[in-house]
Amino acid sequence: MVERRPLFDFFCHVILVLGILAIAIPVWVALVATTHENGAFVKETPLWFGELGFSIFTDLLNQSDPSSHSQLPILNMLTNSMIMALCITFGKLSISIMSAYAVVFFRFPGRMLAFWLIFFTLMLPVEVRIMPTFEVITNLNMLNSFSGLTIPLIASATATFLFRQFFLTVPNELVEAARIDGAGPIKFFFDILLPLSRTNIAALFVITFIYGWNQYLWPMLITTDIEHQTIVMGIKQMLGVEDGLIEWNRIMATTIIAMLPPVFVVIAMQKAFVKGLVDSEK
Repeated sequence: MVERRPLFDFFCHVILVLGILAIAIPVWVALVATTHENGAFVKETPLWFGELGFSIFTDLLNQSDPSSHSQLPILNMLTNSMIMALCITFGKLSISIMSAYAVVFFRFPGRMLAFWLIFFTLMLPVEVRIMPTFEVITNLNMLNSFSGLTIPLIASATATFLFRQFFLTVPNELVEAARIDGAGPIKFFFDILLPLSRTNIAALFVITFIYGWNQYLWPMLITTDIEHQTIVMGIKQMLGVEDGLIEWNRIMATTIIAMLPPVFVVIAMQKAFVKGLVDSEK
């Protein structure tokens, strides 16, 4: 019998409401800011919609205001961010699941050494690896290219570790049964292991997509051509104006637009995402 604790339930709901407010209020302020002129931010931050409505979104997407100090190809930057995020996501998942499959189900010399070498890369922060990686990309003439944006960020020790831990829970009887039925390594991987891993794949898909979408430091280093810049870089460029006129309404509108793809991915995959993180059978 589950004990009912009203005071504890009330406390949990209070914490939940406070967490929702902490996340929702900044988004609300940003949404409201898109409906006001820049002069509205001089004295105070408005908390209700202004006279502009949501016309600023149309101006941004259609680029109908050539005199703007914050004029940037928003649609092109969104496309670049989407390509970068999807390439990083599919690349991370593909390499990680195949490397974990090799480590768990194949017996070869140096198998565990290879795994621990992959795992030890978690000990190296991005700041330590970024300059050597930049030099390699430069020597390979991959600056200002999608390959330079994505390939250095594809490898993931974390995803490899998570897939390995899941594969270790696969019963040996299942592997033996597949071998008796004549399933080779490729058939076993695609017909049995991948379907069993779908919740893990969904959870890591959401995490890696958001990771790729929010990248700022690496794209800033290797892209000088505006044709390959991402939406996160565009938001930063809008803040760097020479005459001091920061168009906050356009910046907030761009921020709202940049939030939408990750939000859609989370909403579309939330059930599989949660199951992949808390599934008791893993």
